[in-house]
Amino acid sequence: MKSLKKIELHLHLEGAAPPGLIRALAAEKHHDISRIFDENGAYAYRDFKDFLRVYEAATSVLTTPRDYARLLAEVLAECAEQGAIYAELFVSPEFCGGADLPAWRDYLAAMEEAATQAERDGIASRAVLTCIRHFGPERARKTAICAAETSGGWVAGLGIGGAEDAGELGDFAWAFDCAREAGLGLTAHAGEWRGPESIRDALALGVTRIGHGIRAVEDAQLLRDLAEREITLEVCPGSNVALGLVPGWAAHPIARLADAGVRVTVSTDDPPFFHTSLSQEYQRLADAFGWAEAEFRQMNLWAADAAFCDQTTRTRLRKDLT
Repeated sequence: MKSLKKIELHLHLEGAAPPGLIRALAAEKHHDISRIFDENGAYAYRDFKDFLRVYEAATSVLTTPRDYARLLAEVLAECAEQGAIYAELFVSPEFCGGADLPAWRDYLAAMEEAATQAERDGIASRAVLTCIRHFGPERARKTAICAAETSGGWVAGLGIGGAEDAGELGDFAWAFDCAREAGLGLTAHAGEWRGPESIRDALALGVTRIGHGIRAVEDAQLLRDLAEREITLEVCPGSNVALGLVPGWAAHPIARLADAGVRVTVSTDDPPFFHTSLSQEYQRLADAFGWAEAEFRQMNLWAADAAFCDQTTRTRLRKDLT
């Protein structure tokens, strides 16, 4: 599956950090985070809330623009190794200088340099700046301002992640309005831990994509709405299985979503946390549902259509996929 050209739309930059890199940075900075790893050096957590704790602990050693440039270079190299020709990465200014705009500009400049080099090496990318839901709407405003003030080029969208049980998506309307006015693409995590109504709440913010969205399968009318509006779901099957949202690959609703006419794409979310890779996601879906190259090509064409890139890049991606 590595040889198949792929597009990944749902990849958290910090969540894609190789454990070896995080351990190396921690050692360089004399920062003891050994408690977040198991005996084999992999990330270790008990449940979703503990996953968020481990995630933020790992991120705590990423403290400089150089750290983020190094991280991005490694993550994009791994994406390319998995056959990706384009990736969108969720990046939170909260972790890059506390969402302070001048500090964010410094981090962004370093990451843009790494992204430019990676594109020369064959993989294009864009950033979707991400509000952290459990940090609250006021802090989300700062992220939206960072997004709006640095929009264009590598910064292409705004999203929201974090704990779905924290507040309501409508509380973040200001941040999404700000990003929309700046011409940014919009996406939101929904329909992962909460039910179909959370997806409707995301749609009310004006998003064109839903992060996860798998619980749409519980609502026939919502499925019809998603299909008719050509809303794209950023589905991360391995993440859903690892976190216990579904009992196994054969039970994953991605096939039922596709059968209902919903545009589904395949991503890895936080691959080292979930012991997966983009190629493994494809292989497990092929094994579970008998999907072959034609099905995956269609999903990647949907991903190209839904990407928050410029039209020139989109046209090139579609050409590369066909």
